[in-house]
Amino acid sequence: MTIATTIEEAGFQPASRIASIGVSTILQIGARANAMKREGLPVIILGAGEPDFDTPDNVKEAAKAAIDRGETKYTALDGSPELKKAIAGKFLRENGIDYAVDEITVAAGAKQILFNAFMASLNPGDEVIIPTPYWTSYSDIVEICGGVPVLIPCDAAAGFRLKADQLEKAITPKTRWLLLNSPSNPSGAAYSQADYLPLIEVMLRHPHVWLMVDDMYEHIVYDGFRFTTPVAIEPRLKSRALTVNGVSKAYAMTGWRIGYAGGPKALIKAMAVIQSQATSCPCSVSQAAAIAALNGPQDFLRERTASFQKRRDLVVGRLNAIEGLDCLVPEGAFYTFSGCAGVLGTTTPSGKTIATDADFCAYLLDEAHVAVVPGSAFGLSPYFRISYATSETDLVEALDRIERACAALRR
Repeated sequence: MTIATTIEEAGFQPASRIASIGVSTILQIGARANAMKREGLPVIILGAGEPDFDTPDNVKEAAKAAIDRGETKYTALDGSPELKKAIAGKFLRENGIDYAVDEITVAAGAKQILFNAFMASLNPGDEVIIPTPYWTSYSDIVEICGGVPVLIPCDAAAGFRLKADQLEKAITPKTRWLLLNSPSNPSGAAYSQADYLPLIEVMLRHPHVWLMVDDMYEHIVYDGFRFTTPVAIEPRLKSRALTVNGVSKAYAMTGWRIGYAGGPKALIKAMAVIQSQATSCPCSVSQAAAIAALNGPQDFLRERTASFQKRRDLVVGRLNAIEGLDCLVPEGAFYTFSGCAGVLGTTTPSGKTIATDADFCAYLLDEAHVAVVPGSAFGLSPYFRISYATSETDLVEALDRIERACAALRR
C-alpha cells in the first residue's frame, strides 16, 4: 500500500472553523455560467462585481516605471511609506479625516484588511453586527476568525439601511464590532449624514462597540448624493473605528489587489502582526500604481460614474416594468437588488415551481442564459442582484431575456 493510497483512504479532515463555510455563491454561479459559455451557450453574466472600464493609463504607466526602476523587492510590511502618505492625503483631502502614517495599513485587497482586523481583534464568541443584505464574505470572515455574525435584516421597506432601534436591540456585552458598507454591495444603498447620525448616537452610548465601515464604492454615487463616512461626522469615533477603502472599484484596479484602512495605532499594529504571518507586504508594483491612482487626475471618476448611472437607470426602469419584480433605485455602487416575491409560487414552462429566489436565478440561468445572484447569497430573500458593470448592449439583451422568461412563468 502506497502512502498516497493511505492518505486517500484516510480522507481529508477539514478544520472545524470552515465546516459551515463554502466557496462564494457568486463564484459558483460565475463558474457554472462560464462553463456554459465554453459549451457554446450565449450566456450573459451579470454577477461579477468588477468595473468594465480599464485601469487609467497614468496608473499603468506608473507601474511600468516602477518595474523599470527595479521596485520589485519587498516593501514595508503593511505598505510603503510613500503609499501610506498618499492614503493619508486622500483621507484628509476627500474625507476630512487626519490619519497619521502609523494609523494606516495596506493589504492585498480590502478583503484582507477585514480579515486582518477581525483576526487581530476577535476572541471566540465575540459578536459582530452585520446588516443584511451584506457582501457575502463578511459573515464567513467573522466565523473563520472565531466570531459570531449577528445578522440584522434590512429589507427594501427600510431602504436596505440599518435603523438605530435595530442596532440598539442587537448590542450585547459580547458585541465587539458593527460592520457597515456604504454604498452597499449588493443593494447600492448608501448612508447619508442624516442616516448615520442616529446610528452614531447609539454607538456613543456603547463605548465597548467598535465600528468598521467599508467605503469601497465611495466614488460611485448618483443623483447628487453626498458621500460621507462616520469618523468624518463624529471624530469621537476615531479611537474605535476602522475606515476601510481601496482602489479596486473606483480606479478599475480589481486585479492589482490593493486595499487600505485608517484606524487606531494599536489596531493597525495588531493587524500588521497578522499580515506578517499571512502574506507579508502587498505587491510592490501595485503599490506604486496605487500611489498614482490616489495622487493623479480624478476627473475621469465623474465620467465613469455618469456611465454607470445611465446603466442603472436602464436596469431599474426595465426591471420595474416586469410583472413580479420590484426594484429600488440604488444611491451608489453598480448593483441593483430587486425583489422577486411576485414570481414565487409560479411554475416554469418545464413544470418546476419557483419557490425561492435561488430557484428564480437558476431558472434565468438555465432557460434565459442570464447569470444573476440570489439574495440568499447576501443574507436576504427574496431578492436577486444584478451587476450593471457591463456593456449597455449586454444589459439590454439580458433584460429582454429576463422579461421573456418572467412572461413565460405560469401563475
